[in-house]
Amino acid sequence: MVNPLAGEVEVKLDGARHVAKLTLGALAELEADLGEESLLALVERFEQGQFSTRDVLALLVAGLRGGGWTGTSADLRTVEIGGGPVEAARIAAMLLARAFTVPGGA
Repeated sequence: MVNPLAGEVEVKLDGARHVAKLTLGALAELEADLGEESLLALVERFEQGQFSTRDVLALLVAGLRGGGWTGTSADLRTVEIGGGPVEAARIAAMLLARAFTVPGGA
């Protein structure tokens, strides 16, 4: 079971449940993978619905790695993501939102 207050999101890969979370290390990896100076541009793309499938894939890989998964983006391209592409995009957006939400509103 995931803990939303800890920024966790559930991702199903080939039917198996995995925890995804954007840790500081995962966020740094994400910035490097996407060639961004900051994550603000990525957040803005998601808010405006202008994100790419590359953005979604990079977010999922970073989140899964932050949750302890040891796979790569190449591995993620070969598995069935529960709910398909639409669910993958929803999970990616949720990862971003939860990464920057302060538990308890403080």
